[in-house]
Amino acid sequence: MLFKTSFRAVLRGAAAAAALCAVAAVAPAPAGASTFTWATANDILGLDPHANNHGVTNAMKSNFYEPLVRREADGSLSPALAERWEVVNPTTWRFHLRRNVRFHDGTPFTAADVLMSLERVRQNDMAYTVASIASGRAVDDHTVEFTTRSPNPILLQDLTLFFIMSANWVQQNNAMAVARAGQPGANTAFAQLNANGTGPFRVTERVADERTVLVPNPQYWGASNMNHGITRAVFRPIASAPTRLAALLSRELDIMYHVPLQNVPQVQQAQGVRLVQGPTARSIYFAFDVERAESLDEPGRPNPLRDVRVRRAIYQAIDMGTITRVVLRNSTVAAGIPIGQAIGGFVPAANERLPFDPDASRRLLTEAGFPNGFRLTLNCPNNRYVNDEAICQAATAMLQRVGIQARLDAMPFGRFLQRGGAGEYQFYMLGWTPGNFDITNPGRELLGEGSFNWGRFRDDRMNALLAEISTLPPDNPRRQQLAAEYWTRFRELLPMVPLHQEPQIFAVRETVADFTMRVQEDLELRHVRMRGN
Repeated sequence: MLFKTSFRAVLRGAAAAAALCAVAAVAPAPAGASTFTWATANDILGLDPHANNHGVTNAMKSNFYEPLVRREADGSLSPALAERWEVVNPTTWRFHLRRNVRFHDGTPFTAADVLMSLERVRQNDMAYTVASIASGRAVDDHTVEFTTRSPNPILLQDLTLFFIMSANWVQQNNAMAVARAGQPGANTAFAQLNANGTGPFRVTERVADERTVLVPNPQYWGASNMNHGITRAVFRPIASAPTRLAALLSRELDIMYHVPLQNVPQVQQAQGVRLVQGPTARSIYFAFDVERAESLDEPGRPNPLRDVRVRRAIYQAIDMGTITRVVLRNSTVAAGIPIGQAIGGFVPAANERLPFDPDASRRLLTEAGFPNGFRLTLNCPNNRYVNDEAICQAATAMLQRVGIQARLDAMPFGRFLQRGGAGEYQFYMLGWTPGNFDITNPGRELLGEGSFNWGRFRDDRMNALLAEISTLPPDNPRRQQLAAEYWTRFRELLPMVPLHQEPQIFAVRETVADFTMRVQEDLELRHVRMRGN
């Protein structure tokens, strides 16, 4: 296995775009102290590395916890807590662990920590990272072997968000149980409020919905390669976009994300601020509850979304051309499947959207037995994705024009996640970046047995195709053929209305000399370098 594993060829276009958008270094690293402050619209969902599969939260975890293999800003893979690895046989992988690594509390890192983490992560949202692993064993203190249930050629890609915890720390603090945000006990769970990783930064303060404060880890194994110049880092969730922008312009922030599209010209004209922008690997979509027998909006009446004709009617009632042009200001590309071109298994022909056709929508509704429409709520976050509530407002109005009595229920992302996980939605918006940058992730997590399949969609044919895809290496031509069949079936059943690939736009103050934007979005402190004082 090469020391630095190139990702999939299909990723190169997006990686190149991200590289072009990265800001070139314009000043030497600082010799003095630098506090770095950044803000996004919503808070992280806690510090537990094995809970809450959420983009902002995962990026924050990466500052203080580490996986065996990590994803770089351009999408490539490189060694982290594993120095190297080899495939012993088609279902056995051996990982040689980095020596002389310590957790933040000084405890040495060993194979026992990997095996405990393997057991612990299976309890919650991050279980997908090790779903293919049947068992693990320690060969010695610095070597582990994973046995997979069947050949998994993309195991390394799966492991990039499998964070390793200290077995000793977990045991001492009775922290083996994993509590997701919104679950009983999550607000007081020790691992949600405290962190002890091997990463380049340590958490010194955590106040939910206010701030998370980190400082460099002086014992970090990779400290000699760190050049960030940060002595203290403060993350501030600021839900209000105008407040977030004002904080940037008043020099309270060094970086803000997202920049509202309508404020891009203002930021471009601001002194001492620059934009860093480019594509992401995140797909935005609407999804349907296709299992519930009774309508949530009209109790006693059948759930209309179980009928594929109704789902197609909703799809063809939504004018993504107008949404892309007016709401998203031509910053993005409309999509026909819920993965973008940076993701393994992307099929360009399948990404063509069904035509916008309100007349066809009305005919389909009549054929399905709803000539006068029905009541339907669109549940939507209002502070997570680029113009999320505005997209939902536009879509609601479009559905009303074809006779569906649609209404919008928008809310902050934390509450939105809790309600979605509790099964309270019939029709909802969600965004997804595949953790392993492969079709197998959304296929499992959104359209299979995963915890974010809130609509409880199941299809035996799609599951069978995905199972075969998962056994084939990325460069196998048969894999792409199966992916085409998978998306053809998806377009027949329409469990989702794919919308677009989300853009990312950061505003960066002159206090930051260098900031490398990640294909997987959000911010890791190791990709920031402060200007000298």
